[in-house]
Amino acid sequence: MYYKEERRILSPVIKWLLIANFLFFGLQFIRGDFLRYWLALWPNAEAMTVRVSPWETLELNAFYPWQLITYAFLHDTHSISHILFNMLALWMFGQSVEGVLGTQRFTIYYFVCVIGAAVIHMMYANMVGSPVPVIGASGGVFGLLLAYGMMFPREKVLMLFFPVPIEARYFVMIYGALELFNGLARPGSGVAHFAHLGGMIFGFILLLIWRKRISEERWG
Repeated sequence: MYYKEERRILSPVIKWLLIANFLFFGLQFIRGDFLRYWLALWPNAEAMTVRVSPWETLELNAFYPWQLITYAFLHDTHSISHILFNMLALWMFGQSVEGVLGTQRFTIYYFVCVIGAAVIHMMYANMVGSPVPVIGASGGVFGLLLAYGMMFPREKVLMLFFPVPIEARYFVMIYGALELFNGLARPGSGVAHFAHLGGMIFGFILLLIWRKRISEERWG
């Protein structure tokens, strides 16, 4: 799958996703506990109390269906890099992907990746017994990264920890392998590696389903 890249300053869906994410980020400073309680992705089917020390317990919320989407609009308020890196990647890769898919299909694709990331993370979290909630747009962003690598495989991308431009297809492979390795080797790192993989997996499946139709619409 290879397309010519169309460059725009800000495409429609990317614009509204950026606005929504930064809006919720601001609201977290006002009603952070409320938003986290209701909108973060809690992997447990029922609310539970966890004893974190002999003198302290932690009340954990239960999972609600809307959390499969809403978690992706919350970010860590203790580190601005969390939202900045996600939004930068959303803009960098999402612009081109939206140009290929179009507004409607891109919206579907992004939220399928978000939901897929949530589903895979919940499966993993319940398997290892982790009650920790998840926030962040990374699942959707990794789905966009996968789509960019498939659509523009020979475009050069710069990795943060390896400052030499490499082709997007290799960039995607390396990041996917790193997420799998870190997910298996560092399960307590505080990063939802399997959510990232879930976004890529669901995105890949959807692109395979759409592949022929997208090519026909794109080139006639």
